[in-house]
Amino acid sequence: MDNSELLIQGIGISKSVVSTVVKLAAEKVEGVASVGGNDITSSLVSVFTRKTTSPEAVVESYVENDKLHLTVHLAVFYGYPFTKLAETVRSAVARGVSEQIGVEVEAVDVCIDSLVFPKE
Repeated sequence: MDNSELLIQGIGISKSVVSTVVKLAAEKVEGVASVGGNDITSSLVSVFTRKTTSPEAVVESYVENDKLHLTVHLAVFYGYPFTKLAETVRSAVARGVSEQIGVEVEAVDVCIDSLVFPKE
């Protein structure tokens, strides 16, 4: 098994698959602007070079005691209380991973890396 795969409950799962499931679940939460930072420099670079940030770069995952531990990095909209938003993201991610992948999520750490202000 290489570093791009997780072994959990007897199956190997690509970290990119786990990251994609986490990203899709987190992006559905009201108040989440994007999974990953909102760094304008990296956004401009991706526009001009056609490179996009891989899901694995914004979602970290590892297995401990046959349970999944996740860290998701977010850009969030201004006006949503961080603690409530983080709890909603945790629930959505745990539910999404459980439903789609079928493994238990032990912990979801939420890192708010940037804040997006509404246009006036």
